[in-house]
Formats: sequence, C-alpha cells, structure tokens
Amino acid sequence: MYYVIVGFRNMLFEWKILPSERYPLPVICVGNIAVGGTGKTPTTEYLVELLRKEYRVATLSRGYKRKTKGFLLVTEQHTSLEVGDEACQVKQKFPDITVAVDASRRRGIQKLLELPENERPDVIILDDGMQHRYVTPSLTIMLTEQSRIYFEDSLLPAGNLREPAREVYRADIIVVTKCHSILKPIELRLIEKNMRLMANQRLYFSTIEYGGMKAVFPDKALYPCTLQEISKNENIFLIAGIANPQPFTEKIKTHSDKVTEFIFSDHHIFKEADIQSMEHVMQKTPANNRRIICTEKDAVRLKSLACLPESWKSCLYFLPVKADFLYDKKKDFDERIIKHVCSTINMIQKNVKN
Repeated sequence: MYYVIVGFRNMLFEWKILPSERYPLPVICVGNIAVGGTGKTPTTEYLVELLRKEYRVATLSRGYKRKTKGFLLVTEQHTSLEVGDEACQVKQKFPDITVAVDASRRRGIQKLLELPENERPDVIILDDGMQHRYVTPSLTIMLTEQSRIYFEDSLLPAGNLREPAREVYRADIIVVTKCHSILKPIELRLIEKNMRLMANQRLYFSTIEYGGMKAVFPDKALYPCTLQEISKNENIFLIAGIANPQPFTEKIKTHSDKVTEFIFSDHHIFKEADIQSMEHVMQKTPANNRRIICTEKDAVRLKSLACLPESWKSCLYFLPVKADFLYDKKKDFDERIIKHVCSTINMIQKNVKN
C-alpha cells in the first residue's frame, strides 16, 4: 500500500499533473530517500562553508519538531523548540548567513526572494528536500549511509526507505556518507556497480570527522576539555538523541573505560523527567570526577532548558562533527558545486538581459 501511494504521487509529478516550480537562482537540495540520519546537516554545513565567502547563502529546512508554524527567519536568540535543532545549530555556527524554516519549501523560497536586495540570497540550500517535489532544485545531492546503502534496503515498513530505490535517478550527485576511513578498492567498485548510475550522475564518498570538544556553557566551564585529556578512569556520561549514535559513543569509549550512556530517539525533546532521571544516576559519581558529553544537536536542545541543573553547566561539553571527502575527491566535489552555482547564476542573468 505504501509503495502504491508513494509511486502514484511521484508519477503525478512526472506527468506534470502536480506542479513543480523552478526559481531564478541556484537551489541545491540535500536529501535522501531513507528515514533516519544520513549526515544531511554536516553536508549542509559543508556547503555553507564552501559558498558563503563568495555568495549570500540561505538554508531552508522544515524545522522538524518545532512548536511554531509558518515561515520564520532564524536568529541566534531562537531556541530549538521555536525553529528546530538543525536550523538552530546552523545559525549558531554561521551567524552571518540567512537561515529560514518553513514546512512549505515553495513558500519559504518565495519569502526569501522577497527579502530586500542586500539580504536576498544568491543561493539556497534545501536541507532534507528530496520529498518536497513542488520545488525543482537546480542541483540535487542524495546521501546514503554506508552501513545501510539504499540498494540493500527495503521500502517502509519492511525497511527504512521513504521512496523506492529507483528514485535515485533524480539525484545529480550521490554521496555515500559515514564511511570508514579505509575502504578497499573492491568495496568501492562493488558499491558503484550496484548503484547502476547514469552517465550524468557523480558518486562521492564522505566520512564524519570529530572536531575539538567544546563547552556548552563556556563562561561556566571549570576547565578546558579535550578528548586527549580524558583519563581511562574518568566517569563520562554520554547523552545522544540522534538517529545513529553508535559512531559517537564508540569515539568516546576509546578514551574512557567508564562510560554511561543515555540514548534517546532522534530529535528528542528533553523533559524535566529525563533530566531528573539522568541526574539521579550521575549523583552517584563525585562532581569533580565527571564529564557530561553530548552530540552537537543535543547541545542546542539542552542549552535552552530551564530545568537543566546548575551543576551540569560546569562539566557539559559537546563534540562537533563535520563532513569530509575521501580519496582526494574534496577538490573535485568543491569545484563541481562552485561551477554549478556560478554557471546557474550566469545563465539566469543572461536570460534576464535577453
């Protein structure tokens, strides 16, 4: 039944019965056809970092699990409950770019185009936009996680796919994310063979890199904290509310033998009962021999909690992540993106003149 519904909807767009709109600027879609985390936010941030020095960049996302509705321009004062954790994270990391949320991507793009000329974006990045087919992106980047590549998966509810695997044809670029740092050449060839990509599609492999640990409350932190400074006997409490916390937990466990995990569902909204439950466990450990480490997205959610214990603020840290490309393909990927943005802008300007 799910296959019929999704397939019929996609056919309506293919037959032009349902409209899909193009816009007079580069619109780069970062998405996937599977549920769960495939690294969309790190990839979006990678694109922002790549483009923001030369272009006015805007990101547009749904603002998943936010308590507000409609179109919102995100500010640094907004909380994750107001705009969603991903949009909040991107704005705090890149305060100089435009970050917007709207469940209707078409309305969101139109609102961004109506901004004053000096604020209007040159390029828009759609975070998690593959299923929003009322917008036709100028470039689509589809992500698929190495541990559950789409061609080995099944459609919901049997598997994790939101759309049939054949919908990969809509992507211009496919990125296999969260790869192990060392993939054998035969593994690469096997993945590429099974994808059966078209001549115009390009394939890349990326991995997640962890940055230096940062304090969630820098002005209250008792001491700087790096992973290398953690002793094997130090008590570490991990908090993770993301789709796949395993790489995060494995990274921390390489530095300490005393790790207690608090694992929540993806995009979990922390309640006072959650905090009290974790605090009950932590109180068994002396305050001077504990560190609390969370993911970057969880830091955004925890930071705005009124019920967060004061004692946490001096020992609460997060581990930033970023995407990087394997096998010396970073330069090729960067050049492809920049060339697309530049050529799209030039073509639009030429059409306007004519």
